[in-house]
Amino acid sequence: MKNISDTDLIINPDGSVYHLNLLPEDIADTVITVGDPDRVSEVSQHFDRIELKKGKREFITHTGYLGSRRITVISTGIGTDNIDIVLNELDALVNIDFHTRTVNDKLKNLSIIRIGTSGAIQNDIPMDTILVSEFGLGLDALMNYYLPNLSGDEHQLLDSIRSHFKHIQGISPYLTAADKSLMDTIGKDLEKGITVTAPGFYAPQGREVRAKTAVSNLISLFSSFRSGNYRLTNLEMETAGIYALASVLGHKAISVNAILASRTNREFSANPGIVIDKAIKLVLDRLH
Repeated sequence: MKNISDTDLIINPDGSVYHLNLLPEDIADTVITVGDPDRVSEVSQHFDRIELKKGKREFITHTGYLGSRRITVISTGIGTDNIDIVLNELDALVNIDFHTRTVNDKLKNLSIIRIGTSGAIQNDIPMDTILVSEFGLGLDALMNYYLPNLSGDEHQLLDSIRSHFKHIQGISPYLTAADKSLMDTIGKDLEKGITVTAPGFYAPQGREVRAKTAVSNLISLFSSFRSGNYRLTNLEMETAGIYALASVLGHKAISVNAILASRTNREFSANPGIVIDKAIKLVLDRLH
């Protein structure tokens, strides 16, 4: 069996994985990811007990119990570059023997649930909506470096999306569906759609402050896409990376979005904290 080199997987002197600073026993099979490190405690305050708190850089981790269910909540920071670190190191913690540096004979499948904030790009999605991502559409470059694992339906929808964006230079969209079992449990009865994951917050999401954007009609381009019943519904910066790497690595993933902005109406929520807390409680209630 192939040994994984010291430079391919860096393990700290205490036996923890390099960036997350976690040991294999530190994480649960159910993992909630949040972008903001301060949001970790906003989730874990609802646990019946917390058994572990660790942190390094922007990666803060709490593991505890909600009833009999063990749950880990971890902050990722912003962007799919951080998602690359978090997803690969979570997978290493459960599927690689750190002593022999070999892949375990029996692989474990994590359930990864993102709770994040997002902006709507459709007029009929009300502010403060909780929306679940049926698909994650990535406009960043992350999946140029991995071999994708696409279904026929994903291929067909992605072809339509690529045709819609074909005149924009320098992007190569990728698309991955949410896990069906998590959609049926965590995502049931929620507004759903295709979430666009952008490689930045300002021009890549159609914002203009001082620097001029290269694509002046980006929001209208997003909102005008249709393929059958599918449309692009919201913008954020992590979902597509989570979905794509979870698929490649054999994990389940879903993204739950608190809609704090309407990009078409140029409005921002008056109660962002309340909406985020609503999303957290919804997910935890459906995990309990």
